Amino acid sequence: MNIKLIAIGKTDNKDLENLTNIYQSRLGFYINFSIEIIPDIKNVKKLSEEQQKQKEGLLILSKLSATDAVILLDENGKQFDSVGFSSYLQKYMNSGIKQLVFVIGGPYGFSPEMYTKANGKLSLSKMTFSHQMIRLFFIEQLYRGFTILRNEPYHHR
Repeated sequence: MNIKLIAIGKTDNKDLENLTNIYQSRLGFYINFSIEIIPDIKNVKKLSEEQQKQKEGLLILSKLSATDAVILLDENGKQFDSVGFSSYLQKYMNSGIKQLVFVIGGPYGFSPEMYTKANGKLSLSKMTFSHQMIRLFFIEQLYRGFTILRNEPYHHR
């Protein structure tokens, strides 16, 4: 199985980018993982929130295949502790899907079409974090999840 993270907008903080890259490289020991960054939409000041969500949704949908399992990182999604999240990952790995795609939307969330396409929603916290920080937190939790599945000591250092 492959895991892909799709996110809107590049990270402008080099420290966050470096930390994200560290965890991304660590994940390579466990699974084929990739990140796809969709550039920010231009001229957003001329768009309503709904129009921006629609445009972002179309861009995200164009990056998905019909067989992808799609999980939206959404504030109203299911929350897990790290062990529960590792079990969630294991369930998808056992399901036989080829690619599991997690999506971080834009600042206003997702279009209705994205919710229709999604197989599930996941929330990392009830708190609000920048989209750039969510990338790091999510990738670290993916890494942690795989170390839990392998019974490695990272989770309880």
